[in-house]
Amino acid sequence: MTPFSTMHVRTNSSGIVSRRTFVKSVAAGAAAAGVLGWKDAVTLHAAELRKQGMSCILLFMQGGPSQFETFDPKPDTKNGGPTKAISTAVPGIELAAGWENLAKQMKDVALIRSMTNKEGAHPRAVYQLHTGYLPSGAIKYPSFGSIVSKELGQAEFELPYFVSVGNRFNNTAGSGFLGMKYAPFVVNDPNRLPNNAALTSDKDRFNRRLELMKDLEEDFAKSGAKHAVEDHQSIYRSAANLVTSPNLKAFDLSQEKDSVRDRYGRSEFGQGCLLARRLVEHGVTFIEVETGNWDTHQDNFERTKTLSGPTDKGFAALVADLKERGMLEKTLVIWMGEFGRTPRINGQNGRDHFPRVFSVALAGGGVKGGQVIGASSADGTDVKTRPVTVPDLFCSFCQSLKINPRKENIGPLERPIKIVDGGTAVKELFGQT
Repeated sequence: MTPFSTMHVRTNSSGIVSRRTFVKSVAAGAAAAGVLGWKDAVTLHAAELRKQGMSCILLFMQGGPSQFETFDPKPDTKNGGPTKAISTAVPGIELAAGWENLAKQMKDVALIRSMTNKEGAHPRAVYQLHTGYLPSGAIKYPSFGSIVSKELGQAEFELPYFVSVGNRFNNTAGSGFLGMKYAPFVVNDPNRLPNNAALTSDKDRFNRRLELMKDLEEDFAKSGAKHAVEDHQSIYRSAANLVTSPNLKAFDLSQEKDSVRDRYGRSEFGQGCLLARRLVEHGVTFIEVETGNWDTHQDNFERTKTLSGPTDKGFAALVADLKERGMLEKTLVIWMGEFGRTPRINGQNGRDHFPRVFSVALAGGGVKGGQVIGASSADGTDVKTRPVTVPDLFCSFCQSLKINPRKENIGPLERPIKIVDGGTAVKELFGQT
């Protein structure tokens, strides 16, 4: 008869099992006999994560949006400029004028008004807000989208794990040392199906061609190009899975009713948000929707007014639609840019780069909506209460998605690299103290 053993492993509030908890949970005799090792437990936990069906949608405002003209208005002050504030569905919380749709969804949205950082240059700040790390010449860190894909993506999935929509600036930072399996699949225009997505021959002939290519690459791999061949084959496998999958229809917005498409707004950003919802429905773990031109050094007030309209409509519709479909609790929605804008209005009626204080908005994924975390000073020049750093923010993303931020991936030269180095989750986001 085969003996059976039962082990109960306790997780923390984030659904994470620590090594210490695991060791305490294993009977001394079983541990000594090697019945179940730490690696086995981590593997089992990873499988459980994937079963939970969590997803993340990042709405990235390329250029650095002004906190004064979005989620931290300062009306009737020198630094606030002409921007007015509007009431929201939550008494006491105001947004800048131009965000009327999101104001109605405020009960489902949490604002962090005390983000603080030091990076005020676009390339470095964009990289940091995508990876959690500053750029390094020695290491290409993976973007958070690639991390989420690796941790939560289903095995043998037909669609890409990570889709980047409207990314004309290639700001995702890529998959870094995780390899091409977790690289973003870029969709420049959400209104069109991906390019070259139709087979040019019957499926059997297509598969024979793939096998032939694999055979031809074997000698190249044996000559020292193993990793290059693995990346190349990973790309082709993903492409082959996509073009032969019936789930390719997830990219087809024409299947949506006109009323739904109108709800999101017919802008590229609005339709990108709708595409993100469709992709989550089909099991994609991470979608980034990017919109640009927020670098308002000149004519800040008119430009942000133009930018806010379609962004407000798409963001609000996405949150509402996910909630109505019962998907919001398992989908973390993030709105952010690489930094904020200066309190001082420059001579061209614009605002310059300002990482010292900026705002981020979050919804879904266990985040408690209808609250503001932290505050900027009355003139907007400093953080007044509850500073939140980039590592803190990334730890919060991980808590929402039930990913262990201290988990280590093996980088170049076999060096272990944590998903997030430092920081702690913003507990208030999850109704904790």
